Amino acid sequence: MHQYDYKVVPAPSKGEKDRGLKTGADRFAHALELAMNALARDGWEYWRAETLPAEERSGLTSKTTVFHNLLVFRRPRDAAATQSAPETGTLAAAPSAAEKRARQLSTHAPEGNAPRLGPAEDDEA
Repeated sequence: MHQYDYKVVPAPSKGEKDRGLKTGADRFAHALELAMNALARDGWEYWRAETLPAEERSGLTSKTTVFHNLLVFRRPRDAAATQSAPETGTLAAAPSAAEKRARQLSTHAPEGNAPRLGPAEDDEA
């Protein structure tokens, strides 16, 4: 069975101007094409588009539901990573320090995995 990594990005909300593009639909399609090709260069394959609800604050006390358009991309996991992780349901090896740091700084970190903040370091000491 193939294992994939997934990446979800917001869909463009407006078109990109370019020579010869006169209609809004043409400009929007061009913006979508640019976004998809940028991720394809990094090995991400377009998988599908989703429209998902999200609850957001509206004013001081009320909340409202808004819908976000998202693009879902996927790419196969590295062969080395797939082979090192057994398919018996056990956990893979612990990530390296660089991988942990990259995951903490990512804007796409899953909820609850924010980096820990400690006391400020004093360079004069």
